[in-house]
Amino acid sequence: HMLASLDHILALGEAHAAARKIDPLVLTGDRLAPDMFALRRQVQIACDAVKNGLARIAGVEAPRFEDDEASFDELRARIRKTLAFVDTLPPERLDGAEDREIVFPVGREATRRMPGFDYLTRWMLPNLFFHVTTTYNILRHNGVEVGKADYLLGAAARAG
Repeated sequence: HMLASLDHILALGEAHAAARKIDPLVLTGDRLAPDMFALRRQVQIACDAVKNGLARIAGVEAPRFEDDEASFDELRARIRKTLAFVDTLPPERLDGAEDREIVFPVGREATRRMPGFDYLTRWMLPNLFFHVTTTYNILRHNGVEVGKADYLLGAAARAG
């Protein structure tokens, strides 16, 4: 559901850029601090958190995405590709995964191990929320009229 919210937030950013005649690449290339990733990378990492995380939990190979998206359209297409992959995962592959050992990279050289439930709740979801929230904050900082209801849109859409 958070990827649905992210898609909605990006649509608001795209509309804001069009209405104010701002080059959209200015927004997708912006960051909150010099040592942070730009908005486009925030979206890529959010998608990877879902794609790679669920693949690890399900014990399947995740597709590789090139990380070459720059425009709002390309970023939103990445969200759709991620959701399409998620839809291919058979639910039974997730059964019993809470106790399955998940091994995942941490940085370039190290790996970490966690039981599936801990991996989901202490690593994958916090990473997803961090990068969606940072995307929201970059757009909000740039004057995009986005609020808490927009951030929660995906959760509301799933519930009702």
